[in-house]
Amino acid sequence: MAPSAMNPAEALSDATPRPYWLDDPARPEALPALVGDEYSDLLVVGGGYAGLWTALRAKERDPGRDVVLIEAQEAGWAASGRNGGFCAASLTHGWANGHARWPAELTTLEELGRRNLDGIEATLARHGIDCDFERTGEIDVATAPHQVNELKEAAEEAASLGVGGHEFLDRDALRAEVDSPTFLAGLWNRRGVAMLHPAKLAWGLKRACLALGVRIYEHTPGTELSSRGCGVAVRTPYGRVFARHAALGTNAFPSLVKRLRPYIAPVYDYALMTEPLTAEQLASVGWKRRQGLSDSANHFHYFRLTADHRILWGGYDIVYRYGGGVRAEYDHHPATYQRLAGHFFRCFPQLEGVRFSHTWGGAIDTCSRFSAFFGTAHGGRVAYAMGFTGLGVGATRFGADVMLDLLAGERTERTELEMVRSKPLPFPPEPVRSVGIGITQWAMTRADKNGGRRNLWLKALDKAGLGFDS
Repeated sequence: MAPSAMNPAEALSDATPRPYWLDDPARPEALPALVGDEYSDLLVVGGGYAGLWTALRAKERDPGRDVVLIEAQEAGWAASGRNGGFCAASLTHGWANGHARWPAELTTLEELGRRNLDGIEATLARHGIDCDFERTGEIDVATAPHQVNELKEAAEEAASLGVGGHEFLDRDALRAEVDSPTFLAGLWNRRGVAMLHPAKLAWGLKRACLALGVRIYEHTPGTELSSRGCGVAVRTPYGRVFARHAALGTNAFPSLVKRLRPYIAPVYDYALMTEPLTAEQLASVGWKRRQGLSDSANHFHYFRLTADHRILWGGYDIVYRYGGGVRAEYDHHPATYQRLAGHFFRCFPQLEGVRFSHTWGGAIDTCSRFSAFFGTAHGGRVAYAMGFTGLGVGATRFGADVMLDLLAGERTERTELEMVRSKPLPFPPEPVRSVGIGITQWAMTRADKNGGRRNLWLKALDKAGLGFDS
């Protein structure tokens, strides 16, 4: 996209460099760190969605189960408090990816995804979690002519496969929903995505866990995992936790099971938040049904309205650093902020003059098949779910149930899935990893500029089942 006439730096000049969602007076006080030794039936490592859902689901399944959760910073501090707030039913990063990888299971995966999203909605009501949950759906938007045909074909394929709830919108129908001169067509998933406040979801899950008796220690990173007798032990800076079982929800951060680390490439995604829009500004855009939106390019944007009428605008750049580190200094990328701001005003020129209030970034646990993978370690005493690739707001609850099934040794509809029993291909070691990711990003950019045509490199990755996305 070409930049607008407005200087993006001017619109960004007053922005606060911190996640909008976490910049909230409702943010709870941090809980004390663990000091000394602790004992439990289940230890959960990680206080993001994956860990919080696991602790909550464990107590809902068995209220008498003794559960401890440790978090390196504060609950919801990392990806769970920095994402766009798109809570999707899909467990497979979209039904098309699911059909390409597990066609025989697609009907089951779609049904499990619907039930999972319904379960999230029911949990919010049951525990009184107010996180601005709105089941408005999401529209995939075509901004280039070749994408119009792709969306038409996707709508037809979804219907033929029995994947309901997807409606193709031509240019006029789409612009009646959300008005941008760049919009050519859309595919609206009417019920399969909800919008929410991601940090309030994490904080609400934390409160629900505490109310059910989960003992949570914040500022308590797990530094070492080992087998101990018939259980496991995790060392922390000032103590240890001994447990019969452990569930790992560390995702983009280095796993305590070292053999899993090659499966994850932490990539950084960035976002902007506008100041609240006036009634006139909102009317100029439309957007009365408050759907989430994302465009259909390889380097895509995602955008949505907040409860206080701001627009979140994120995506496009996918930034990988050599070695795959996760560091605080990577949380900001001014060049990306300026690029995103220019794209925003090209999409919505009627909002010229709007300023941005917040800028931020965070790490995504990308894996090569774009959707989570699962397994056990330490003789079945440790379970993990990781690799959600930007689709963890909803799918982490499903991942929590998978981990609990695996730890119980149960054969369930979930554990019998090929998706659960298989692993993605690992990423190669450095420097091959960085070179490969760089070539892939270059090829994706070329495809966006060349009518979506994928070159030999991307076709080879498709054939091998390898991918790179956020």
